[in-house]
Amino acid sequence: MRIHNLYVDDKGETHFRDIEVEWVEEGAAGKLSKRMPATGIIFREVQPTYDLDWHPAPRRQYIINLDAGVQITASDGEVRTIGAGEVFLVEDTSGKGHLSKALDGKLRHCIFVPVE
Repeated sequence: MRIHNLYVDDKGETHFRDIEVEWVEEGAAGKLSKRMPATGIIFREVQPTYDLDWHPAPRRQYIINLDAGVQITASDGEVRTIGAGEVFLVEDTSGKGHLSKALDGKLRHCIFVPVE
């Protein structure tokens, strides 16, 4: 299982990397990772016209897209489409930040899980 991760370097530029979930338990019900820290849950609805200019993340948080995707552009120029059902960890709380744009004119529901 892959988690998209957006982080900031010491020059304030944002970059993507992939984090592979490490499985620590396996049984009849499937595989489990270790328990990850979290401080709450926020539900969000994003309009189909969403097109946000450069901005840093408001906090370190996982974003889980439920029913539509988003296009994210890092300041190094890499563009990723993060689809429905995918997990994204934003850690670029300083620096230039990233661009965010709705895809396919669809309303998007997602869950934010802060990790501060």
